[in-house]
Amino acid sequence: MGGPELTHILRALPGIVMGFTVHEFMHAWAADRLGDTTAREEGRLTLNPVKHIDPWGLLLLLVAGFGWARPVRFDPSKFRHPRRDEVLVSLAGPGANVLLGLLCALLVRMLTAAGPAAEGAAGETAAVLVTAVYVNAGLFVFNMLPIPPLDGSHLYLPFLKSGSRRLAAALYRYGALAFIGVIIAEQVSGRDILPIGGAVRAVGGWMLAAAGLG
Repeated sequence: MGGPELTHILRALPGIVMGFTVHEFMHAWAADRLGDTTAREEGRLTLNPVKHIDPWGLLLLLVAGFGWARPVRFDPSKFRHPRRDEVLVSLAGPGANVLLGLLCALLVRMLTAAGPAAEGAAGETAAVLVTAVYVNAGLFVFNMLPIPPLDGSHLYLPFLKSGSRRLAAALYRYGALAFIGVIIAEQVSGRDILPIGGAVRAVGGWMLAAAGLG
C-alpha cells in the first residue's frame, strides 16, 4: 500500500467511524422513542463506536469502497404506528449522515476562515473533515438505495400488499447479492455502472456549498 493510499485511508477513517456510529445510534434512538426498546436492550442506544462498528465491514469500506456497520435490530410490531414508524426509523440513520456531513462542512469553513490555504495541523484537520463530508454523503446515498436490507427499501416494503410479499422475499434474497456484484464490477472496471459515484459527489458538493464553501 503506497503513501497516497495510506494517507487517504487515514483521512477517511474518522469520518467512517463517526458516520457509522451516528447512523446506527439514530436508528436505535428513533426506534426507542417510537416504542420499541429492542436496541436499548441490546446496548445499541449509545455513541460508543465499539457497539456499532463491524470490523470486517469497516476494513472492506476502507480498502474496497463499500462496507457495513452492525445493523440495529427493531421490531415494527412494537411501534404505535408500525408502517409509519418503520419509515421514520429507517430515515433516521441516513438523515443523521446528512446533518453530520453539514456539521463537518461548517467546521471546515471555520478552519479556513482566515484564508483559503490553511497550513499545518489546521490544514490536515480540514482535509479530514472534507473527507468526512463525502463519507457521510456516501453513507446517505448508499443507504437510500431501494434494495433490501438497505434503509431505502423500508420506504416501500411496509406498504406492500400480501400478494407482493414473494417479491419482497426475492429482493431480500438476491437484491443485495446483485448489488454487491455490481459494486465489484465497478471496482474492477473503474467505471460507474450505477450513478452512485456521481450522486455522492453531488450530495457532498451540496453540503460544502451549503456551508459557504466552493
